[in-house]
Amino acid sequence: MTELGETRPDVIVIGAGIVGLSTAFRLQARGQRVLVIDREGPAAGASRGNAGAFAFSDIIPLASPGIIRSAPRWLTDPTGPLSIPPAYALKILPWLLRFHRASRAAEFTRGIAAQSALMHHSKRALLQFLNDTGLGQMLRREGNLHLYESRQELEASRDQWKAREKQLIPFEFIEGPDAIAEIQPGLSPRFTDAVNTPEWYSIEDPLLYTEAVAEKFLDRGGTLDVAEAVSVSTANDGAHIHCADGRTLTTGRVVICTGAWSKSLARSLGDRIPLETERGYNTTLPETAFDLKTQLTFSGHGFVVTKLASGLRVGGAVELGGLSLPANMNRADALLAKVKTFIPDLDTNGGTQWMGFRPSLPDSLPVIGMARGAHRVIYGFGHGHLGLTQSAGTAQLIAELVLGEPPSIDLTPFRPDRF
Repeated sequence: MTELGETRPDVIVIGAGIVGLSTAFRLQARGQRVLVIDREGPAAGASRGNAGAFAFSDIIPLASPGIIRSAPRWLTDPTGPLSIPPAYALKILPWLLRFHRASRAAEFTRGIAAQSALMHHSKRALLQFLNDTGLGQMLRREGNLHLYESRQELEASRDQWKAREKQLIPFEFIEGPDAIAEIQPGLSPRFTDAVNTPEWYSIEDPLLYTEAVAEKFLDRGGTLDVAEAVSVSTANDGAHIHCADGRTLTTGRVVICTGAWSKSLARSLGDRIPLETERGYNTTLPETAFDLKTQLTFSGHGFVVTKLASGLRVGGAVELGGLSLPANMNRADALLAKVKTFIPDLDTNGGTQWMGFRPSLPDSLPVIGMARGAHRVIYGFGHGHLGLTQSAGTAQLIAELVLGEPPSIDLTPFRPDRF
């Protein structure tokens, strides 16, 4: 870590995950003196153990009419695609009511349009970001197979694929186990249909990538310090970050990119943003566990299998359980048991389990914009499971806000006061 110097930074970014570090690098490239602070250091949260995918085709909000129909069935399965621990059910009720409202047809349609705009922007921004950082060699273009267990299951998702088609997202339908096996051998014949999204990218490893961005930022003169921000305030002389160790850091602008921990910082500024926590579980198996050709998405089960430099990662699903409850690693075990039936030759021995916190808003859209009544503070959080995907795009948008430039896309759907 770099020690704090005497020079006051132009911007302090709170959060050293991939969104925060990408933002810091982009601001630095635009001539700003930037300090990043984090309660633990680079990639300590969701950026450490996510699936490593740039899921630019994933424009369908979690809050959809379909999920509302499926949720009661899923919620009765403690290891299913969506679960809420009983101890957290009452606390999350207000969020669930907002989630239900966001699933209405008009809101759902607006959500797809907003998510699509951010995805197209983020894809363009990513390629530029990789060029600027010199990290392009870490990008993989191996595509993704969305797998279905029946034609009926595929047809139930047809409207979502039509929505993607309208947004010019390329894909192709794959019919029959034999055709699927031409792309990915070794899958159970129970998967009768699939959709191939060839422009689904992935990164060599999300931890290594985040650490590499941090290194590039530091090499170019950036500063990074371990400090836990507990509140933020503003005054005529600047923005002030009050830390758990008693320090107060002063700067011209503050950017809050602390993922699932952002809610309390926003509240210290008077913004009550309904941020909740998706707890994601996974197991990383040795790279020899199976010859994976492309990322696999098991659509009816809510999880993926990804090939990374560190091995094969099996993970996903959504557990809305907050930041404090103990991890339920039975969920990771359940995913591994399922995937063994889906990929019979997969060697499930020798895996490493992990649980991480994703920041989730009811409409599946992040908050990108200025704090209400505090123009010195800018938010960039709430990306759900799309933080890596939208990191470069969010970084560019925040840099534009800091520098007073017109944003590259309409930020109205992402404004902090929309709730």
